[in-house]
Amino acid sequence: MDRTFSIIKPDATKRNITGAINKIIEENDLVIIAQKRIKLSTDKAEGFYSIHKDKPFFRDLIDYMTSGPVVVQVLEGSNAVEKYRKIMGSTNPANAEEGTIRKLHALNIQENSVHGSDSSENAEIEIKYFFDEIEIVC
Repeated sequence: MDRTFSIIKPDATKRNITGAINKIIEENDLVIIAQKRIKLSTDKAEGFYSIHKDKPFFRDLIDYMTSGPVVVQVLEGSNAVEKYRKIMGSTNPANAEEGTIRKLHALNIQENSVHGSDSSENAEIEIKYFFDEIEIVC
């Protein structure tokens, strides 16, 4: 079994659709083995998104990700990274396939409801950034 990392973003938690997103995750044979609702500090968000620090959208991204609670998760399943990226859909919800999380729930390209790791290596880094091993129960 593989693992991936997920964030249910502030636009989704504000609209109280965490359960609807989790339902899609679970219906696609991914198991949520760790989950917690947190409020990202500016420092924590800047550290997580440091790869984007020189990009023009960085400050808007940090402001958005710290604007409300998020739900961070560890998902487990066969080909978890690829599977979750497929069910998330395109970053731009206008281009997302029908039935994907972003097609169903995203508001726009920034407020796109979810984040998912883009590789197994990044999944491991992102999981460790938010979770201690004792918090991951499978």
